[in-house]
Amino acid sequence: MAASSITVRPSAVDIARAAAAAIPSEVSTRPLLGILGVVTGAGLVTLASRMLSLGLADLKGHVGISFDSGAWLDSAFNASLMFIGPFSVYLGGVLGPRRILLFAAGLFTVTSIFLPLIHSYSLLMVALIVAGLTSGTFYPLTLTFALRNIPLRFLPFTIAFYATFVDGAVNIAPSLYGWYRDHLSWHWMFWNSAVIAPVMMICVYFGIPRMPPRKKSGPAPSFVGFLYLSAGLALIFAALQQGERLDWWRSGEFNAWFWSGSFFLLCALVRRLRGANPLVAMPYLLKWNTILLGCLLFWFRFTLSTTIILVPQALAIRGFEPDQIGPAIIWSAIPLIPLAFTAALLLLRKFDSRILLAIGLACTAFAAWLNSQYTSTWAAENFYRTELLTGIGQAFAFIGLVGCIVLQAIFAGALAKPEWVLTFSAYFHTIRIFGGTAGAIYMGHFIAQRERLHSNLLGLHVSGGDWITGQNVQAMTASLYAKSSGTAAAGARAIDLIAARLRLQAYSLSILDGFLLIAWSCACTLIFVALLRKSPLDYGDLSNMQQIPTEHKESN
Repeated sequence: MAASSITVRPSAVDIARAAAAAIPSEVSTRPLLGILGVVTGAGLVTLASRMLSLGLADLKGHVGISFDSGAWLDSAFNASLMFIGPFSVYLGGVLGPRRILLFAAGLFTVTSIFLPLIHSYSLLMVALIVAGLTSGTFYPLTLTFALRNIPLRFLPFTIAFYATFVDGAVNIAPSLYGWYRDHLSWHWMFWNSAVIAPVMMICVYFGIPRMPPRKKSGPAPSFVGFLYLSAGLALIFAALQQGERLDWWRSGEFNAWFWSGSFFLLCALVRRLRGANPLVAMPYLLKWNTILLGCLLFWFRFTLSTTIILVPQALAIRGFEPDQIGPAIIWSAIPLIPLAFTAALLLLRKFDSRILLAIGLACTAFAAWLNSQYTSTWAAENFYRTELLTGIGQAFAFIGLVGCIVLQAIFAGALAKPEWVLTFSAYFHTIRIFGGTAGAIYMGHFIAQRERLHSNLLGLHVSGGDWITGQNVQAMTASLYAKSSGTAAAGARAIDLIAARLRLQAYSLSILDGFLLIAWSCACTLIFVALLRKSPLDYGDLSNMQQIPTEHKESN
């Protein structure tokens, strides 16, 4: 065999040296501001989405629309986030992250200012779509910029900041919204973003350099394939989010949205097969760890249902308001900052990020199991300890997961070509949004089905001919007689109260089932963690390797 036909695969050390050479070895003021800007943007879009879901009732009352019409407001914003995610690959590759982020953040700021002042339903839908399209560019460009501009030895601390901003935004949103509504106005659910976005713009303007003109080599990138893919994902996303309300496949509206999205995805596939786009490198994603990490991110977003859905609903069925629910949720954010930077130090001490992820998932599973002792008499105080443990688990799991993703990007050669890192970032952004929404959709469907099951099972023991039921009705009728217009009215009120108690117990049992589902889900996710392949080098090795050229220069 000829020597020229032998392909020599680069070793882990060679890849690490190439990454160290491609990334600055020191933190300067400008890249540091850029990192702060993009991380703030990632946290801002998470906070904006959470604020909208919390304040949807106030927004519907402000515009004067029905429940069915108001359900599309949240979908308009989140489907726009999904649409712009893959499309950001095209925009970032052609125009550069700096121009995209500055324009998008400026338009998002203006839109957020005027959103609470809109009284027209159609105009409000358009404004929410604009807000989703602009803020949706913040997250995909975060990983791209961080990988190419932050020194390797500071990557764990960048991940810690990222986890603090994103995970903290989810957990602090209920308390923040409750405080806004009680002390200022519900308008601040939008004006909050209008205040933070300009700070992000300042960091981006001074921290991200202008992109040099793109060299015209090879075929020109086309936006049509991105348009098909983004439109398909957004339509399917909207269909899934509305599926429970529309009764899934029995609804013509659901079928129209879902199959229209599937058609656009098919168009994107056909166009991809006919001609490759220079900004997309789909075969690059076909790696064992990349696929497994995508599954883990999808599953991790589902575990967030504990703090986003289960605990708030467990308290909401008792009539608690957001400002009363917030103290329970915020306990999961309290340990975030110290734990995030502790995890970053562990990564620099050559601690395996897979073990960090496994510890976090184990803590989350144990906290969910403790919450499965829930009863309808629990108040916010009963969740303090379990939410604190949940916060510890989510912090370690999130940092461990992002740490694995960054290492995979480095050793899979993502920094070698711009299209590789853009494709890598868009892949995880799409999974992040789909995972969170799919988890919320499934959890809502699961709770609804379990509530029907428990209502039927409990109803078997509450019948008109049963002597225990009759005795309870008589006792409650006697106690309500003094405040009723007669015996018949008191009896009707007694039956209504028994039915309400039955619904409360059925709902409580379905919440309990939800906690057990989260616990078992985390346990199953540990199998995927065990299947992850260890990175050739860890963050400590990468940090030491990047210091070699600097020390060499100083010795000369």
